[in-house]
Amino acid sequence: MASDQQRPGQAGLSHLQPYPFERLRALLADITPPADREPVALSIGEPRHPVPDWITRAAADALHDSLGRYPASAGQPALRETIAGWIRRRFQLTDGAIDPDRHILPAAGTREALFAVTQALLNPAERPDVAMPNPFYQIYEGAALLAGGVPRLLNTDPAGGLPSLDDWQAADWARCGLIYLCSPGNPTGRVIPQTFWEKLFEQQDRHGFVIAADECYSELYRDESNPPLGLLQACQAAGRTDFAGCLVFHSLSKRSNVPGLRSGFIAGDARLIASFRAYRTYQGCALPLHVQQASRAAWQDEAHVAANRAAYRDKFERARSIIGDICPYQDPEAGFYIWLPVPDGDDEAFTRGLYRDTGVTVLPGRYLSRPTPAGDPGRGHARLALVAETPVCEDALHRIRHFIEHSY
Repeated sequence: MASDQQRPGQAGLSHLQPYPFERLRALLADITPPADREPVALSIGEPRHPVPDWITRAAADALHDSLGRYPASAGQPALRETIAGWIRRRFQLTDGAIDPDRHILPAAGTREALFAVTQALLNPAERPDVAMPNPFYQIYEGAALLAGGVPRLLNTDPAGGLPSLDDWQAADWARCGLIYLCSPGNPTGRVIPQTFWEKLFEQQDRHGFVIAADECYSELYRDESNPPLGLLQACQAAGRTDFAGCLVFHSLSKRSNVPGLRSGFIAGDARLIASFRAYRTYQGCALPLHVQQASRAAWQDEAHVAANRAAYRDKFERARSIIGDICPYQDPEAGFYIWLPVPDGDDEAFTRGLYRDTGVTVLPGRYLSRPTPAGDPGRGHARLALVAETPVCEDALHRIRHFIEHSY
């Protein structure tokens, strides 16, 4: 029977904003870049480093059997065990801290899981607010709206690169059903420290919201001796060994250069994982068996990840030497983005001029943020994704320098 009353998801659709790359296409639609320059896209965070051959072979070897079988939503036990072992090693968790059957759920990449978690766990009638950093990954906002929730923005502090928790009062936290955080951050590359997590745990203990930590950039760090802290690791350090109210989201896309594999996982609070698993059984997004086989191979190997980090480290060192003096910026602790303050503060004009004169595409910072009474923390920045091979990135960075030198 038809109804005149909109359901929460229908109402949310009307509030969705264009995706950043749609806005970028519209911004540049009337510009013709130089015909003698190969266009370079530093605008989108799609890894371009080579896919390891043995990951491809693992998928191919399992493909024939995979296509004739339905995969289980919970994934194969062997995949969950492999992921559990990786989490224990990477985040220095104690033996027995992670149970593959209770604490882990494979997912079709972090994007799918980050969207679905709000649909599964938010109760908009009781606690409608979904907190998120500003700037942010736009899936957080869309997930909140389509679950019938209300996005609430926590502006990122320009100096520290972390969202501020101090602007909220008890009444704000009481309305919060879930908070998204990204560490290492997109676009700032900042890593959330233990002190921040413990401050948030205090509010969580009082008000009972879910913490959803997007950690998809956690393996692309600069300092080999200091891997980024993860939420589950922070829980253990704070004595919260049941990970109550906490979920982490990981992906192979950035770590292993396989964005097309669409493979990741959710881990944390066993109670939340059970609820999420029930939801995803109906959602129907189980990983095909050949994807699971390739994923097991990827999670078991660290050598290709270390080589990946070395390639990014080299590109960031080159970036510092090429544009660091003419357009100073904070070096990211991890990830593959430079969060560049543009010379005159107009990120859209900078993006248009750069594309017109050099053929290099970047993303205006305001397309990753929303204006607030305290200002728009994305405005005045451009995000550069150093995802292409080193010679391509180096050439693009020299073009950016030349553009700044001759335009400002």
